[in-house]
Amino acid sequence: MKRAPNDCADMAELRREIDRLDRELVAMLSERRRYIERAAELKRGNGWPARIETRVEEVVARARRTAEENELDPELVEALWRRLIDWSIALEERRLGPGHGRDLGRD
Repeated sequence: MKRAPNDCADMAELRREIDRLDRELVAMLSERRRYIERAAELKRGNGWPARIETRVEEVVARARRTAEENELDPELVEALWRRLIDWSIALEERRLGPGHGRDLGRD
């Protein structure tokens, strides 16, 4: 059963909730990966590259705004998102193959 932080009476309960959140985060990252794989398929069909710099910066800016709205350090979120984006682009590049597409500045 999901509990709010202040409803956790001891460290064992608190750790169970953190572990639950960790499982949910990993599941969400796996879901995101499936969308990235589909993006690679669509980009292949359009002749687009894996990295589209304008899209990268748009995603990072949105993540920073969301962090601020949720009282989370935007610098931390940006660092995490840039790593996630780099990993995602590497996955797309493996799916697309060498020399695919050119930077269109959109996607």
